[in-house]
Amino acid sequence: MALLARPAGVVFLASTVMLIAGCESPQPAPAVAPPPQVGIYTVQARPLALSTELPGRTAAFQLAEVRPQVSGIIRTRAFTEGADVKAGETLYLIDAASYQAAHGAAKATLERAEANLLTAAPKARRYKELLAVEGVSRQELEEAQAAEAQARADVAVAKAALESARINLAYTKVTAPIAGRIGRSNVTAGALVTAGQDSALATLQQLDPMYVDLTQSGEELMRLKKALQDGAMKKAAGQARVALKLPDGSTYAQEGRLQFVDARVDPGTGNVTLRAIFPNPKHDLMPGMFVRAVIENGMDEHAIVVPQQGVTRNPQGEATALVLNQKGIVEQRAIATSGTWKDQWIVKSGLNEGDRVIVEGLQKVQPGAPASVAPAKSAAAVKPNPAQ
Repeated sequence: MALLARPAGVVFLASTVMLIAGCESPQPAPAVAPPPQVGIYTVQARPLALSTELPGRTAAFQLAEVRPQVSGIIRTRAFTEGADVKAGETLYLIDAASYQAAHGAAKATLERAEANLLTAAPKARRYKELLAVEGVSRQELEEAQAAEAQARADVAVAKAALESARINLAYTKVTAPIAGRIGRSNVTAGALVTAGQDSALATLQQLDPMYVDLTQSGEELMRLKKALQDGAMKKAAGQARVALKLPDGSTYAQEGRLQFVDARVDPGTGNVTLRAIFPNPKHDLMPGMFVRAVIENGMDEHAIVVPQQGVTRNPQGEATALVLNQKGIVEQRAIATSGTWKDQWIVKSGLNEGDRVIVEGLQKVQPGAPASVAPAKSAAAVKPNPAQ
């Protein structure tokens, strides 16, 4: 069988295609992007002294409004406004002329009553002896005994009147009922004052120590008591310590103590009043100042805290945190917080010791996506702060 001859053009085209195909190399596979790098915070449980910050106002340890107890004209004001005075120190002098005269009259009345008793008592004794020998009648004896009893009663009344006059005379010296700092005087010399008047002559305040009255939610107080009862928190030994933040943001140098918690809840606000007491030797604290107090609640032996930048809120307002699990996958955890400690959230539930919370690079990752650990930009992202 004879072979068919192929056209030369066809042979050339086939050779060219084979040559081009031999020169082409295979295309590389598309490159896979590495997982984003994030900074983490490794959760560790530690003993932590828990505290609560509450608003409050300062109040004087003792406060006394000075009022006159007798009526009269003010003769002298014996103190300097704004000075410290001692208990019993004379503050005002009221004109005492009429009270001195009343005291003298009461004294004279007592002397007359005592003189009458000196004659009535022996007469009653003699009549009693004479009755035994029928020297006097029984009626005369009874009249003598009645006269003696009347004389003794007159003496008692006169003594009471003299004591009242003495007290009124003493009240013409208006004295300080407590030691403390006295404010401005509301009257001057020559003013007429009356006993028990509504307006005070001046006001005295004891400023050392100083009270701080605080308010706390009744619900929060019950939660704290339950934590102490359940053993989740250990109560601080003795009275709870209290630190004070002044209106300018500074911390008061003296440490206070919680004195008592009120036994009732205000029905209007739902708050409970707490009172702390602070030393105030330099009188830096003044009544009426608005302050914030940090109260030591107790010790949580296994507290978990995370940096605040690692906690966000979902659309429902719940606190959440992104956790990098052991497989390098990002998980979203719903957590419950119970307050702050320094710049960290205190976590009640949702995180366990050893969890790796993402605190840097949150915008780069999504739940369910892979991620890798990168050198952290801050010390808080690689290890927790030491417990204090």
